Amino acid sequence: MREHPPRPQRLPRLGFLGVGWIGKNRMVSILESGAAQVSAIADAEEKTAREAASLVPGASVAADISGLLGLGLDGIVIATPSAEHAEQVLRVLDCGICVFCQKPLSRNARETEALVEKSRSVDRALGVDLSYRSLEGAEKIRGIIQRGEVGEIYAADLVFHNAYGPDKPWYYDLSQSGGGCVMDLGVHLVDLALWILGYPEVASVTSRLFSEGRRWSPENGTVEDFAGGRIDLKNGGIVNLSCSWRVSAGCDALISATFYGTKGGLSLTNKQGSFYDFKAERFRSTSRELLSDGDTQWWGRTAVEWARRLGKSRSFDPDIANQIAVSRILDAIYGRG
Repeated sequence: MREHPPRPQRLPRLGFLGVGWIGKNRMVSILESGAAQVSAIADAEEKTAREAASLVPGASVAADISGLLGLGLDGIVIATPSAEHAEQVLRVLDCGICVFCQKPLSRNARETEALVEKSRSVDRALGVDLSYRSLEGAEKIRGIIQRGEVGEIYAADLVFHNAYGPDKPWYYDLSQSGGGCVMDLGVHLVDLALWILGYPEVASVTSRLFSEGRRWSPENGTVEDFAGGRIDLKNGGIVNLSCSWRVSAGCDALISATFYGTKGGLSLTNKQGSFYDFKAERFRSTSRELLSDGDTQWWGRTAVEWARRLGKSRSFDPDIANQIAVSRILDAIYGRG
């Protein structure tokens, strides 16, 4: 009997809901990787949708999420205002379609729990765009810590200060964003800390939030632009967090994650204020060893990895359940239930 070569695997057909700066970047990253087919695009502004579609010959433009849901897609990438995420993700999963959602996945832990349970019950993959995990340096630091090479980690300091602020009004509307710099930048810090440390149990969370230099509260009708927080772990360790918009940083951004262990330290730091260029180092007393430098093509990597996984399996991805722990810490930082 003549043997036939295996049939080429069909690329996943994806739709993109929201193709502003971030959404379009993720679309281009996936397109250039060859991991999936960009089949359809939708945006609240038709002009934005058509401009994105012009980059993808053959891609159709849908009016809204309902238009995307009727196209028989394998997955939808969502990059819309935060307040819309939970409802949109639920609608997509209800149709048996996988989802990759821009961070934050939702505005609170209650919404996150519902999304994770829906993903599990319909057995469809749900991913979230927490892109700093994909930095080569972050992956190396995580591996070193998980192998116990720097002993027991007892303290960590994570910082994300942005000398600018978001340029879209909805970021400053609490009802649409769910919060300010913590929801925008702090979510990366909390996720990175928990992911690198292996999701340790949390004992307590304390925080102090500011808006234009004054103590912030939701009754102010604003969102916070500076936050400091501390996570006390049940193993006795501490994680310190600080993030901000429009702070006088002396450069575009200050981004770092430093971990202190009983046998050494590790640090991931942005270079010369860059949002994209990072280095990772290992500390031994007063000496340091370079672990990673010059990895500048990481920003769309998380989306590409999700698309590649989709090409192999559309089933529930258990890693998404860890976002419940992230959301609970964010709730605690805001003093929410």
